[in-house]
Amino acid sequence: MRRTARTAPALLVALCLPLTTLTGCSLFGADSDGGKPAARPPSAPRGLTVHVGSATSVHVMWNKSSGGTAVDKYEIFRGRTKVKTLPGKQYMADLNGLRPKATYTFRVRALDAGGNASQLSREATVTMRAPAPADDTPPAAPSGLRVGAAGPRAATLTWTPSKDRKDVTSYDVYQRGARIHSVGGESTSALVTGLRPGTDYTFTVKARDAADNSSAPTKGVRHTTGGAGGGSAAGTAPADFKVATHEEDGAHHLDLSWDPPRTGGEVAEYQIHLNGRQATTLVWGADAPKGRAKHSFFISRTSGETYRVKLRARLPDGNWGAFSPERSVTTGEG
Repeated sequence: MRRTARTAPALLVALCLPLTTLTGCSLFGADSDGGKPAARPPSAPRGLTVHVGSATSVHVMWNKSSGGTAVDKYEIFRGRTKVKTLPGKQYMADLNGLRPKATYTFRVRALDAGGNASQLSREATVTMRAPAPADDTPPAAPSGLRVGAAGPRAATLTWTPSKDRKDVTSYDVYQRGARIHSVGGESTSALVTGLRPGTDYTFTVKARDAADNSSAPTKGVRHTTGGAGGGSAAGTAPADFKVATHEEDGAHHLDLSWDPPRTGGEVAEYQIHLNGRQATTLVWGADAPKGRAKHSFFISRTSGETYRVKLRARLPDGNWGAFSPERSVTTGEG
C-alpha cells in the first residue's frame, strides 16, 4: 500500500531557511528571482510492448502518459536513435526496414507543447525472426468478425482464425483501410482502444505471414461507440478473478489471481480496491505477466476479518477498464 511521507517538506523548509538571505530557495521549481514554477513534464509512458510482425517489422504499443502536462507528441527510440515521432493521441506504431535475426531495444518518451520531455519508458527488447523462405502466397482470410462494445472509447473484436493458422504471424486490424492495431498470430481477439465516443467505425481484419504477405480482409463490420459518459464494459475487466488468504509468521496476506483483459498487449497497471475503496496500485511495467497474473500482499494480523476485493486494469489508451467481480474473503480461513 502506498504511504505519503509527511516530513520531507518541513525538512526542506528547515534546510532552506539559513540560505534564503544569500541565494534564495525554491521548493516548487521557481527560479531564484521568484519566477513562476517550471512546467512539470509529462510522466514516462508505461506498459511498452513490442510485437515482432515479420523478419523486418515490429508493432510498438504503450499506455497513455497520465501525469504532468498534456502530451503533444511521443518519440520512439531504437537504442539511442530516435526513429519516429507521433501525435499525442496515438499510442502505437509500425516500424519497418529492420534486419532479420537482429536484436533491438526500444523506448518511448512523451513531450508537451513546450518541448518538456518525460523520462524514457522502460526498455522492451525483441529479436527479429529469421528471413522467411521465398513465399508470395498470402494466408487465407480470417472469417466471422464480430465487434462488441467496450465503453465509449474501445471495442472488442473477435474472429475465426485463418485456415493457414500455422503460417500466420500476425492479425492486423484495419479501420476504413488504415491499419490501427496488431496482435500475434495465436490470437483470435483484440481490444481496440483510443476510439472517439459517439463515432461510427468500420473494422476489418487481415492475416499476415512471416514474409509480410497479407490475406484478403474479413467482411467489414460497423460499430458505433457510445456517448462520453458510457464507461467501460465487461470486456475490459480482468477475468476469472480469485481471492484467498494465507498466514505467515502471524500475519495474514491476500492472494489474488486473475486473467488480464485482452488488450492485444501487456497490461502493466492495476488498481486494487478493498471494501469499496482504492487500497493500492500495482505496476509491473515491462515485466507484466503475459498469462495469468498473481499478486500477494499483507493485510492484517487479526483473524476473522472479512474483506471485499476487486480490481481493474489500465488500458493501453490510459483509461481504466471495468472492475472484476467483487470477491469476499475472511482472514484465517484461507
